[in-house]
Amino acid sequence: MTQKILLRQPEVNIGTLGHVDNGKSTIVQAITGVWPARHSEELRRGITIRIGYADVAIYRCPKCEEPFNYSTEEKCPICGSETIFERAISFIDCPGHHSLMVTMLSGAALFDGAVFVVDARHVFPQPQDSEHLQAIMIMDIDKVVIAQNKIDVVSKERALQNYDEIRNYIKTSKIKDCPIIPLSAQHKVGINILLWAIQKFIPTPGRDFTKPFRMPILRSFDVNPPGTPGNLIRGGVIGGSIIQGKIKVGEEIEIAPGIPLEDKPGSKYEPIYTEVVNIKAGGRDVEEAMSGGLTGIETKLDPALTKADSMTGNMAGKPGTLPHTFYDLTLEYSLFKYVVGVKEKIEVVPIAEKEPLVLNVYSAVTTGIVTNRARDRIEISLTRPIVAQTGDKVSISRKVGAGWRLIGYGKII
Repeated sequence: MTQKILLRQPEVNIGTLGHVDNGKSTIVQAITGVWPARHSEELRRGITIRIGYADVAIYRCPKCEEPFNYSTEEKCPICGSETIFERAISFIDCPGHHSLMVTMLSGAALFDGAVFVVDARHVFPQPQDSEHLQAIMIMDIDKVVIAQNKIDVVSKERALQNYDEIRNYIKTSKIKDCPIIPLSAQHKVGINILLWAIQKFIPTPGRDFTKPFRMPILRSFDVNPPGTPGNLIRGGVIGGSIIQGKIKVGEEIEIAPGIPLEDKPGSKYEPIYTEVVNIKAGGRDVEEAMSGGLTGIETKLDPALTKADSMTGNMAGKPGTLPHTFYDLTLEYSLFKYVVGVKEKIEVVPIAEKEPLVLNVYSAVTTGIVTNRARDRIEISLTRPIVAQTGDKVSISRKVGAGWRLIGYGKII
């Protein structure tokens, strides 16, 4: 099914999190009608590999009782009355597989809230459940709704037991009071109550439209089919979420760090300047896009620069207003006691000089080598520069076994 045209631009980003195969993408499809995993490899394997996305409008029936009166339809599916448009939202669907944790973190940087999806069949938490919960704590995401999925394939006793497992695990966290909504995404049972919970517990945050435009780039595309005649080729498309300000068709934007000056490690980068040709938000073309929700921006860039997410991790903004480009970082950092996301209990050992690490900042993922270490401070030489500002949060992962695992977090100083 194609994306519906929305009455207004999406105003809030809601992420979906949880262990692989818990039903995150199925829940997004049950709500939006769109399967968020669009990449061919994802469709073949049935798992989310890249960040997925879908928009939807939420409506409220004035005649039916809460919490059953929310839907995505202009006519109430229960009583047939005309519904009232509440708001449009964007879903950011993140991969659950442990090997894709750094991809998940790049999406989580843009969340205003999250739907945390649990599989009622399994004892909570599964390894990536705990890893994703730790990640949203780092990102200060406290507007969370838990979707207790697959209740159609468990007994009532198991569903209640799973509910208690969830409550006990989160009882000392800052999301201890978040709602837990039992549902079956496959059969679309409980989706209306999930929409009610999203409306009640994940508000639209305040936005500052007076600041200069700024957007971390989460996806980028070449939208031209193979064989497109040269005179019909469209410019490269960048997608993400505007974190401040607004953007109009015809305005110039800067993209940084941009592209390397030389094709070799350690090369300096130079920013790219281009013009906005078209903006798509909420499934339609618009002249202007505001902060909040997901936005696609068609530019005058050579589409070879944007194909296959090659611009992901850059920052787009009003020329001359973007933060500093860092080739080296100094972080104040904290480590967890144990590595999260693994079944066995592995203590996090101190970071060592010359150790390789993976860092996530906004939508950027970069690797670096530790060049200096103190008790609560490290200096890192980056293999790929990032655009950020002092005080920004950074998640830290190290190689544990076959994959990169979240071991701590820090802030840029």
